Amino acid sequence: MIFSPVFSESAYCAHHSTETALLRVLNDLPVASDDSKVSILTLLDLSAAFDTIDHGILLTRLRHVFGIDNVALSFLQSYLSDRRQTVLIQGFVSESTPLKYGVPQGSVLGPLLFLLYTQPLPHVIDNHSVSHSEFADDTQLYNSSHPSQIQTLLSTSERCISDVKQWMTQNKLQLNDSKTEALLVGGRGASDQALKLTIGHSQITFSKSVRNLGVMFDDELSMRVHVNKFCQLAYYELRKISTIRHYLSQQATQTLVTSLVLSRLDYGNSLLAGIPDTLLNKLQKVQNSAARLVFRCPKRTHTTPLLRALHWLPIAQRIDYKLSSMCYNVFNQTAPHALTEILTVYTPSRSLRSSADTKMLKVPRRNKKTQGQRAFSYIGPVTWNSLPLSVRDSDTPTQFKSSLKTHLFRSAFSADQ
Repeated sequence: MIFSPVFSESAYCAHHSTETALLRVLNDLPVASDDSKVSILTLLDLSAAFDTIDHGILLTRLRHVFGIDNVALSFLQSYLSDRRQTVLIQGFVSESTPLKYGVPQGSVLGPLLFLLYTQPLPHVIDNHSVSHSEFADDTQLYNSSHPSQIQTLLSTSERCISDVKQWMTQNKLQLNDSKTEALLVGGRGASDQALKLTIGHSQITFSKSVRNLGVMFDDELSMRVHVNKFCQLAYYELRKISTIRHYLSQQATQTLVTSLVLSRLDYGNSLLAGIPDTLLNKLQKVQNSAARLVFRCPKRTHTTPLLRALHWLPIAQRIDYKLSSMCYNVFNQTAPHALTEILTVYTPSRSLRSSADTKMLKVPRRNKKTQGQRAFSYIGPVTWNSLPLSVRDSDTPTQFKSSLKTHLFRSAFSADQ
C-alpha cells in the first residue's frame, strides 16, 4: 500500500470544506496512478445517519472518551431527551410521537454531536491501513496496489468495509449496502476480470463514474464527466434566465448569473487543475455565454472586453486563484492538515541569490502529465511559485486576495489592452 492511514474529518471544521476533502482524495489517487498503481475508491452510504443515533451510547461516549461530566453532561442529556415529533398536513396534525433516537438536524449541536458519536470510526478503518476522508455522514475509503495484487486489494477493501459495517451496526447506524458505490482507478488491465466488491449480501459493480460530494469522479480521473454535466446544467440555467432577460436590469441579470452559474463554476474548481484544454474551453464557452447574456450581446460577440468590463477572471485564472489561495493558507497556518502534510516549504541546499525568498513550495518529481502532474501536491506548488514574490509575501489574507486577483487579471487581459 502506498497510502499511510489518514483521518480527515472536514465537516463543520474551520478552514475545511467539501472541496478541501475532495482535493486530498484527488491528490492521492493520481499520485498512485502516476506510480502505475491501481486504486479502489469506495463511497459508503448511510441511511438516515442523524436520525438513528442512540442517546445512551452518545452520552456514554461523551463521558468516557471526551471527559464531559456533571452539569455539562446533564445539560446534554436534557437537550436530547423528551423530544417529540408531529406531522402537519393540510391542517391535520398527527399524534405526538416521542423521539428516542437521533440528534436535531439544522441545530448547532446536532452536527457536532454526530461527529463525536462517530469518533471511533477512523480507528476501525486505520486497522486496515486504508486511507479515508469523512464529511459528516459521507465516508470514502481508498487504497492502492500494483495491478498484479488487485485481488489482495479487493480483499483488504472488503474486510475494512465489513468491520465498518459491524461497527455501525453495534452503534445503531445503518450502512446501505446496495447504495454504496465503488470506482476502480487505473485498472484498465484489470477491467476484463469483471471485478466486484462484496458488501454484506450485495455485490457492488465498479462504476464508470460516481458523484462524490457534488463532484463527478470518473475512473480515469479526467473530470470529463463532471465538466460535461456542469455545462449541461449551466446552459439550462442560462436559457431560463434568457427567457426573462428583457424584464431584468443588467445588474439583476449579473446577480442571477453569478448565483446560478458562476458560483457552481467555482465550486470544486481546484479539482480541475491540469485538465486538457478541450475541457477548459468548454467551461470558458459557458462563461462567455453568461457574459453575453448580461450585456444582451449577439452570439458571435467577442467576449474579452465583456469579461474585462465585468471584472471576471477567465476559467484558467479562476482555477489558479483557488489553488494559490489554498497554498497561501499553508503559510498562513489555516490550511487543513490533510493538505499541509502533502506540501513542503522549499529550503535550498546551499546559499543562493534567491535564498531570501522563503515563500516557495517544493515541487515533487512526477512522471505523468495527465496524472501525477495534476495532483495538488505538484500543481499547487507550481502555480504558487509562479506568482511574483510581492503577491506571495502579502501580510494578510485580504491583501493577498486583492493582489492575487489584480495579478491574474492583468496576466489574462494584458495582451488585449
